[in-house]
Amino acid sequence: MPIVTFSRLLLLPALIAGWCTATHAQPRAERRGSGTAVLRDFRFVAGDTLSELRVHYVALGQPRRDSRGTVRNAVLVLHGTGGAGQGFLSRNFAGELFGPGKLLDTARFYVILPDGIGHGKSSKPSDGRRARFPRYTYDDMVAAQHRLLTEHLGVDHLRLIMGTSMGCMHAWVWGYTHANFADGLVPLACLPTQIAGRNRMLRTMLMDNIRTDPAWKGGEYGEPPPGLRAALEILFIMSSAPLVQQAQAPTRDAADSVIRTYLDQRMRATDANDLLYAMDASRDYDPSPHLERITTPVLFINSHDDLLNPPELGLAERLTARLPRARFVNLPISPATRGHGTHSLPAIWGGYLAEFLKDLPER
Repeated sequence: MPIVTFSRLLLLPALIAGWCTATHAQPRAERRGSGTAVLRDFRFVAGDTLSELRVHYVALGQPRRDSRGTVRNAVLVLHGTGGAGQGFLSRNFAGELFGPGKLLDTARFYVILPDGIGHGKSSKPSDGRRARFPRYTYDDMVAAQHRLLTEHLGVDHLRLIMGTSMGCMHAWVWGYTHANFADGLVPLACLPTQIAGRNRMLRTMLMDNIRTDPAWKGGEYGEPPPGLRAALEILFIMSSAPLVQQAQAPTRDAADSVIRTYLDQRMRATDANDLLYAMDASRDYDPSPHLERITTPVLFINSHDDLLNPPELGLAERLTARLPRARFVNLPISPATRGHGTHSLPAIWGGYLAEFLKDLPER
């Protein structure tokens, strides 16, 4: 399938999480709203409990039920580390998927964009508990998403679960923890196995830069600890792609200016505890022992210029072979790809999604 190309966007790359910088162009929807579900007595995998866990979300369109009352048109889209559901309302994402006549036109689909635990307007350490906030995991985040759907929104079935980066990993967790809940899974930019090798090393360095900074004070800092800047430097490397950075900064002075501006902006917008918790949440992620249990059709997409999931490892192909109903696509490097951030550019991979939806049976 040919790759769609478009003019190069000279933007700072999205962070590993999918922090979006594109301007917001709202898609048409029969109904659009946002809200916050309050999940009572939420118990975390580690044993901690919150009497109230807030989960914020944006919803586009409206649910449609079959004769048995089962929702048939709901789509769950899951963001990456440090992001929020509202990030998917960008022109590059929503404009390509949710608008009139598009693949997930919200006149036909009920699209749900939640903020994960620790992110956006959902409950997170920076709300006041700081380092006393429960150390959540991806299993906890998926459990909260499931309760949001079933208890608050009345959604008992999904047509599709799509996730980028961290959301990609959540899609894999959904695949074996709630095996019959969705008709299809579309994980973008991750691997269905534990985070190891260079990916884990980068994450460890990032977290250590915060934890070992005396100014962090065990999470009780007043001003942002300097170690946060070093952590953001690593986060930039994790999400970078050489072609993109060369286009952004073709001279020495431009390179210095771009990276310093980026770090200054991120320092003002990022809480050290929130970042630390969000990165730590991946510590026990490992769907590999459960892959054979994922019988839901899967469209799994990575890109060749993704520093975190490099194709030379060969892991994606070997792991996908264990899945009964999966297709793996590794997008070639092009002027349009954005390294890890390619996950948020459906103009590049939307053709594969169109094929997948066309052949996707109902469960």
